[in-house]
Amino acid sequence: MGNTASSRIPTPKNPNFPHTLDEKDVISELSASLSSLEIAVPKSKDGSLTLGHVASWEAAAQNDSKVHLARTILSQTDIRSVLTSRASRITDQHIFNNVVDFKTGPITNQKSSGRCWLFATTNVIRYGIMKRFKLKDFQLSQSYLFFWDKLNKSNYYLELMIQHADLPIDDRLIYHLSGDLISDGGQWDMAVNLLEKYGLVPQAIYPESTHSSLSGPLNSLLKTKLREHALILRDLAASLRGAHIREETVIATLRAKKEALIKEIYNIMTATLGVPPNPNKKFVWEYIDADDKTGRWEGSPKEYYEQFGTKPFSVRMVPAESFSLINDPRNEYSKLYTVDKLGNIWNGRPVLYVNTEIDNMKQTVVKLIKAGQAVFFGCDVGKFSDKDAGIMDTALFEYENAFDIKLGLTKAERLQLGDSSMTHAMVISGVHLDLEDRPVRYKVENSWGETAGKDGYFIMTDEWFTEYVYQVVVPKALAPKELVHVYESGNPVVLPPWDPMGSLA
Repeated sequence: MGNTASSRIPTPKNPNFPHTLDEKDVISELSASLSSLEIAVPKSKDGSLTLGHVASWEAAAQNDSKVHLARTILSQTDIRSVLTSRASRITDQHIFNNVVDFKTGPITNQKSSGRCWLFATTNVIRYGIMKRFKLKDFQLSQSYLFFWDKLNKSNYYLELMIQHADLPIDDRLIYHLSGDLISDGGQWDMAVNLLEKYGLVPQAIYPESTHSSLSGPLNSLLKTKLREHALILRDLAASLRGAHIREETVIATLRAKKEALIKEIYNIMTATLGVPPNPNKKFVWEYIDADDKTGRWEGSPKEYYEQFGTKPFSVRMVPAESFSLINDPRNEYSKLYTVDKLGNIWNGRPVLYVNTEIDNMKQTVVKLIKAGQAVFFGCDVGKFSDKDAGIMDTALFEYENAFDIKLGLTKAERLQLGDSSMTHAMVISGVHLDLEDRPVRYKVENSWGETAGKDGYFIMTDEWFTEYVYQVVVPKALAPKELVHVYESGNPVVLPPWDPMGSLA
């Protein structure tokens, strides 16, 4: 710990240092390293901030016309609007020379909920269904998957509380797991879990409710109740183990109690969201196509998914045969990663990522778009983006010029310091390539309604992709073969539960 500063001095290339290096070379290299260190005397020896500091800063500011201008303008309006780059607005045109061959509709709207990953998933899947049935407007039920996800996350949390009932209540793991324990967010593998177990239904079969579109009040109630359930299970575990009961009996008893408790969660959810269709029971779907002809289909949610959620995509986009590529510069590339204690369905498919260079991700996206396949991706949508204009561009706001600063964090450093992570999932449906076939910008289908962006669509620059895109989902059939091999090799590196790659879009 005490030697941290010396880590900035580069180690000589020869591993036998200092025995085989000339003494002058050593002194020269150390002198060069030390000359780059900034050594100064603080005005405050104890580290406190004084009015003397403020007075010196203000004196300097009074002689700086740029500071005067900034104070005059920026105190009166939102800095994002006044510092928006005119050049970026002109350059970032909604024009794309490669788009998927079928346009879906309507633009979806997750409203006041964090279900973007379910909207992105269903928006990708509906391409094949709409194309097959020649539908003008169609949505799959995001609420149906939302219901089963929330119920299973409740069970997942309580199972973890049973598993770790011996840890102190203030242990970091317990505290972390009891935080956003049933987040609206999720990941691709979690969506696949839901699709494989519960299937799909059209939105008309299980429509939106107040609390699917406004999830905050429901989440608050469920979290409070589940934390109470966790304490009940912890107390019961302590009593059973204190009585020296066999461990198998302890676990069985705890799970029986958990099932009784989670019934309360089910009753709250069905009252607020509605009773969902049984995955194995038939329903009738009636529709009108683009030629105003009516149609009818009958089957179960699992049959609907099997027939229309996988087969229309042939080898391109079978959800269970698709996986996530990520770009995480903190960690080694061409490696498989997972996040400990992250999931929704207990004993379900784990969340797995293949870490790769950003150019591999871009080339894969271009390949998918050219093949007619829309792309699920995860990003940090709040960084350098304009919701109204639908622009995501690292040059969008002229903060550096206005405040005379440099924003120097790298992508890896932003992850390490909690400055950025995957916060949102959307769909890439087009890309604009330059004359050398390199991506310039991407067409993005969002789930914030038609009033956001250009009729619901956003433009993402290639530079923004580099800095703030963390994940793209790719079918094995169209993925780089060496990365498919990494994915199928198993044995992932396990990141801790609080790692930023565990954030849910």
